[in-house]
Amino acid sequence: MSALFEDLKYRGIIYQMTDEEEIKELLDNEQVSIYCGADPTADSLHIGHLVPFLTLRRFQDYGHRPVVLIGGGTGMIGDPSFKAEERKLLTEAQIDRNVEGIKEQMGRVFDFNDENSAVLVNNKDWLKEISLISFLRDYGKHVGLNYLLGKDAIQSRLETGISYTEFTYTILQAIDFGHLNKHYNVKMQIGGSDQWGNIVSGLDLMRRMYGENDAQGMTIPLITKADGKKFGKTESGNIWLDPERTSPYEFYQFWLNQSDADVIKFLKLFTFLGKEEIEALAKSVEEEPHLRKAQKTLAEETTRFLHGEDALREAERITDALFNGDIKSLTSSEVKNAFKDVPTANFDGDDEMLVNVLVETKISSSRRQAREDITNGAIYINGERQQDVDHVMTADDKLDGEFTVIRRGKKKYHMVTYSK
Repeated sequence: MSALFEDLKYRGIIYQMTDEEEIKELLDNEQVSIYCGADPTADSLHIGHLVPFLTLRRFQDYGHRPVVLIGGGTGMIGDPSFKAEERKLLTEAQIDRNVEGIKEQMGRVFDFNDENSAVLVNNKDWLKEISLISFLRDYGKHVGLNYLLGKDAIQSRLETGISYTEFTYTILQAIDFGHLNKHYNVKMQIGGSDQWGNIVSGLDLMRRMYGENDAQGMTIPLITKADGKKFGKTESGNIWLDPERTSPYEFYQFWLNQSDADVIKFLKLFTFLGKEEIEALAKSVEEEPHLRKAQKTLAEETTRFLHGEDALREAERITDALFNGDIKSLTSSEVKNAFKDVPTANFDGDDEMLVNVLVETKISSSRRQAREDITNGAIYINGERQQDVDHVMTADDKLDGEFTVIRRGKKKYHMVTYSK
């Protein structure tokens, strides 16, 4: 078994393959161009999209050439694969804007300046050139209706309804594979398990149009958590790759908070650590779980890879400051990143009674409860315990003259901002 295949199998990355032996032979005997794509349904990808692209990067590390496809054309149609209902169509301007956002993120995942440099393409460039007549005669003629109806992604939507627009999506993606095969010598497509039908459609269309070839396909399993919950989401929503949507600190915290049951699996899928390092961390999870070495390593590796060393250091600094209660050591922007999603209340200015602030922000349920919370030492202002029930909030309680962070107990945070 080749080193590449051994690594992919160890990490649990391979789910379906068109022909394992032919794929091994192909990868062992030449530098193969392999593609993976994503439609720009938003201006950022989220971590649910990551594993196929990280897998493509692994192929690059073993000497193969990644072709990264952003679906500026297919994104205007919408992939029906395992979606319960029709997607809302985006405007061309929205899609173009989303394409630019995703391009920037792909630059963090792939090396575009190496001997086997990754290539980035947009399928809008060739799909927009196909006329309706050409689509029907040159491509549609090769795709049987029964064949399409047999696809799981389409079959699952027949009862709830599927438009002709989305019905044609698999043909468009098949055209992509054929175009990349012809113009970029792409011989393999990879994707999530939901893309198997689209990948096979591409291979079938190529054979019908161009004759037999050695193109192949591979999918990656759906990522699930040990408790059965959906991977990649928190209470506040998706974990995005765009630092404006999900700050590096939030990104770091997401990985740091993974369970012992999931952390080794995620180290295999989302980092480039070797087997020996991962096995040592697995041993640590078993023998010294309280140290959370595996979780810290997972958070460090993923944050550094996607956001860089400086962003990692900031995330670690915020984490340490919050753990130690040293909020005043953080900059204004770091505080805003750390408490972006906590409840916020605005006050007109200084000289607010702390008891009143606790009630108005609903940190405490009543004035009596507020006084009890203060007396019992449960209230912290900017990380410092405040036990004076007559305390008045002044300019001294403002960080950078802008806001105050109030904490009740260990985890209940609230941010107070000021109008003047």
